[in-house]
Amino acid sequence: MLKHLLLIALLTLAACSNEPQFPPLPKGANVLILGDSLSHGTGAAEGEDYPSLLAANTDWNIINAGVPGDTSAGGLQRLPGLLDRHEVDLLIVELGGNDFIRRVPQQETINNLRTILSEARANNIQPLLLAIPAFSPFGAAVGSLSDHELYRQLAKETDTPLVEDIFSDVLAKNALKSDPIHPNAEGYRLVEEGLRKALSKKGFLN
Repeated sequence: MLKHLLLIALLTLAACSNEPQFPPLPKGANVLILGDSLSHGTGAAEGEDYPSLLAANTDWNIINAGVPGDTSAGGLQRLPGLLDRHEVDLLIVELGGNDFIRRVPQQETINNLRTILSEARANNIQPLLLAIPAFSPFGAAVGSLSDHELYRQLAKETDTPLVEDIFSDVLAKNALKSDPIHPNAEGYRLVEEGLRKALSKKGFLN
């Protein structure tokens, strides 16, 4: 009897510790990636960017709205026009890196990202945050990068699914970079692989 009760308790604890699950997206679903050069694919050849690889491996229609040099403010400005042109099922937000490089006040970046998430939900679109490492030339040089703290803070505050540690892991390794701040083809392949696994774990991908 005691063993039975312990088993039930362990199963209950495991269930409570699982990440929130979301409905799977069908083939042909429209996934908008709102990002900067990391989504554009700077540093690799055409078709080697992670959005192209994700499209090939999921059969989703990936709309790559990655613009080199864009900031969270630029992404916020572009979002309404993108939503007018596309029926979007999932919004992946990959922004903030250029804010960090340009030393945009952190609260301004948080406010912009929060508004992007709010606009998605106002249009009945599920948003997802893709964390970016904090700007650290020293960390990049010694192979040790960490996601900026604001992503976890914002994800918790807004109850938004968060994908962590993907770009930080890739950009910490010189062999996976084309320059100090962009992955190469192999780096983008690993970004896509990590993102796809995270999407599957969260339930978006069967």
